[in-house]
Order: sequence, then C-alpha cells, then structure tokens
Amino acid sequence: MVLEAPGRALVVTRRELPAPGPGELRLRVSACGVCRTDLHVVDGELEHPTLPLVPGHEIVGTVEECGPGAPRFPPGTRVGVPWLAATCGACDACRRGRENLCERARFTGYTRDGGYAEYALADQRYCLELPSRYDDVHVAPLLCAGLIGYRALVAAGEAESLGIYGFGAAAHLVAQIARHQGRRVFAFTRPGDMSAQDFARELGAAWAGASDQTPPAPLDAALIFAPAGELVPRALRALRAGGTVVCAGIHMSDIPSFPYSALWGERVLRSVANLTRRDGEEFFALAARVPLEVEALVYPLEDANRALDDLRAGRLRGAAVLRP
Repeated sequence: MVLEAPGRALVVTRRELPAPGPGELRLRVSACGVCRTDLHVVDGELEHPTLPLVPGHEIVGTVEECGPGAPRFPPGTRVGVPWLAATCGACDACRRGRENLCERARFTGYTRDGGYAEYALADQRYCLELPSRYDDVHVAPLLCAGLIGYRALVAAGEAESLGIYGFGAAAHLVAQIARHQGRRVFAFTRPGDMSAQDFARELGAAWAGASDQTPPAPLDAALIFAPAGELVPRALRALRAGGTVVCAGIHMSDIPSFPYSALWGERVLRSVANLTRRDGEEFFALAARVPLEVEALVYPLEDANRALDDLRAGRLRGAAVLRP
C-alpha cells in the first residue's frame, strides 16, 4: 500500500521482491499496526516523507533472508521493527546516548519503506526481540503505541496520580502498566465519548471524563497522546505544584497562550521524541512480565485506507492492525 503524495489515498502496488543489502533483513510481514503517526504522514502533517512511500512502523515479521553481515537474527526468527530505523552513531546526540535525537536518523514508514506490505526490509541493529506471550496481531501495537507510551511514562517520573489525555492505542496500554505499578489513572477523552470512558474504567482507571473536565484530585503528571494543543493548558491547570505534563505525540496543533500562573509552581512541560533501542529492550522485558490486554481490530492489508479513516474519525477502540 503506497503513498504517492500526501493527502491522497494509498494505492495497491505490485513490486519486485526486495533483496536485503548489507546488514539488512528481509521480513515476511505477518502484521503491522496502524499508528496515528502514519496518519500524520499520509495527511501531510509531517513534512518531507520519502515518496513514493510504504507507511507503517509497527511491523511484526519473520526473517526470510539475511543480507551480508546480518547474522543477528537467523531465518525463521520473529522480530519487530519500530519507528527508529537507523541512526548515524556519530553526532552529538548519538555520542551522548540519545539516539532518539540523532540529527541524521531514518524512520520506518517515513524516510524508508515500512510494513503496509507483504515484505519489508529492516536494519538488523534496530530490530527488536518480541515476547512470546503475544501473538503477531497483539504484539504489533506494542512497537510504537506501547514503546512511546512507556517512554512517556518514564518521563512522568514517580507520579502516583497520572492523567492520560486521549484514550487510544497508546493510552490503553500505558494505563495498564501504570496500574500494574500501583499508580492511580485518570482518563480524559473527547467530550461525549462515553465508550472510551467506559473502556478506561474497564482497564482500571480511577476516574474517566471529558478532556474539558477537572479531575476529582490534582494530578502528579499528565500524558497527552491526542494531537490537540488546547489540551496543554488544561493539563497544566490540572497539575499539583511540581507536576509534569508530557506531550507524547510527534505532531500537535498549536498550543494556545496561557497565563504564567498555569506553569508557576515548578510545573514542567516537556515532549517525548522518538525512541531508543534501550526503550525497546526495557519495555519488552516489562511486557513479558505484565499481561497486557491489547485491544486490536484487524483489517486486511488492502483495507489500509479504511483503517486510517477509522483512526482519523475516532471510531477505534484500542489499535488497528493490518494483516497481509
């Protein structure tokens, strides 16, 4: 499924079977999650994709062929391919152990072809081992929704009362991890979305309400997964002094102005950018121990446009996953 130009529907395309280059693996794709970042790429909200492009960066596949110098995963191994596809290893960020901020990073399904396809190529160094307790469909959303949710949760520190704005794929996973860690979860959804609020309560949220409501108790931290800038001042006002708001998406509409009093009291506003391989190792070790209930709706690969439309319209509960 190929994006030929931003703002257009994906097109079913036949290509030659790709041959893995040095350090690469060719994977037969068994599942690929549909992430809101894919939607930002397809809709043109993330600029300068490499076109024509195969989107998708929550790839689960089986190694079919190893390129020269790629012995890490032998044929027949199931691996995951996340958003971070490659880094330079030489820039200041890479040298400081912050490869998620690499100046010359490449990204799966954005600057190199992703997993909305029957086959995909991936750099063996950035592939991840996957816990056996999850099947292909239910492990796919963990490769971004899970990973970014985990990185955002770590950025929130030791917060005991945690607000989550935008209760979609990432939120429904991070809420379960937070509950496993003994935190209280407060879920904020689109006004009127009672189904999402019920879903949050099913997953153990202490409270669920609309994003324009005030929680029943001050928050130690808030994670924002919805790409709506107006949520930032609301989340700041819901914090107790010293609390943190973490913006976990790669794209967000403009944040409206707000009075300094909303930030006063050593409140912190920060973003989470991309991920590191260490995030992947830590998160999947955690996911192997914590039995996450992954809500996934399966679409045939050829229905990728419908899956994106459902995500765009807010019709999904949990995550969408494509299967070739």
